[in-house]
Amino acid sequence: MNDRSAPGALPATLSDAATTSRLPLASGLARTASRIVLQRGLQALIVATLVGTLSFVMMRLLPGDMAFRIAAGRYGYDMVTAQAAEAVRAELGLGLPWSQALIQWWHRLLQGDLGLSAVTGAPVIAEIGHQLGHTLTLAIAALAVSCAIAVPLGFVAGLHAGGTMDRATLVASVLLRAMPPFVLGIVLVSVLSIDFALIPAAGPHEHGGLIAPAITLGLGLAATSIRVARDAMAAVASSPYFRFAQTKGLTDRDALLRHGIRNAAIPLVAYLGVQLVFLLEGVVVIETLFAWPGIGHALVHAIFGRDVPMIQGTAIVMGLMFVALNTLVDLACAGIDPRLRLRPWSRGARHGGAQ
Repeated sequence: MNDRSAPGALPATLSDAATTSRLPLASGLARTASRIVLQRGLQALIVATLVGTLSFVMMRLLPGDMAFRIAAGRYGYDMVTAQAAEAVRAELGLGLPWSQALIQWWHRLLQGDLGLSAVTGAPVIAEIGHQLGHTLTLAIAALAVSCAIAVPLGFVAGLHAGGTMDRATLVASVLLRAMPPFVLGIVLVSVLSIDFALIPAAGPHEHGGLIAPAITLGLGLAATSIRVARDAMAAVASSPYFRFAQTKGLTDRDALLRHGIRNAAIPLVAYLGVQLVFLLEGVVVIETLFAWPGIGHALVHAIFGRDVPMIQGTAIVMGLMFVALNTLVDLACAGIDPRLRLRPWSRGARHGGAQ
């Protein structure tokens, strides 16, 4: 008896899933997307509350006078006096008990108000909105660099597993993954900016300012993605349905385009969720190294200046970015793989049959 005839059994491959007898794929996708969005929405609320609270507590636990550090950020260390620090303390209510200050922040957060920067006095949400565009630009450019390198090299290595390309990509992946991002960034600046003067060393210049940070961050992402793409394609190339496609007369190119890329893309797209952790961590280091005016760079300056509202707002936005990008990854996987759309339908069918 064919296993696929069992009630609730999932198809073995994407081709089987796409041709399963008249299953409501469109409605299944809508239900799956709604479930993903609802789950991630609840996760976003939890992340915003926990990240903001932890940021507040950690800033209060740091040694030193917070009022003095904020006054130094406003007026400069040479101009700070005890009177200026006391004025800042009274203005920002730094003498309030922790619990009272935290409850006030929670109340503002529920209203969508992230407060004012303790150093500049500007609305936190306005400053983050300006910086977020630069961070997203860098993140998209880094992902593009990573995909442009990892996907073709990984797929070629997977199609010829054990060959010269496979071994070469393994060595390159290990070397790139072992190299810290700031070391790779310094090397790129030394070669491209200082030795050959091809691009600016740092800053958001109109021409070339994005190249060095995007390559630095993208190479770090590509280091592991190459192996993920290679393993995914190697599994597809050794599968029975891929071999049958070649046996029935399809060329290697047609078999790859029709049956290989889509199946190999599933683990690669799913791995993007893991990459996002490295991406958000790397943004802080790379933006600081290259003086890129994004939220990572702003977070470092806010920590030095003890700008608690800015720290909380920036940390919350970075956490929500992680949740939002993971939501997009989940939706992309559901769009690529029909089996993910069939799961809710299959459970419903089983329950309906039992009744």
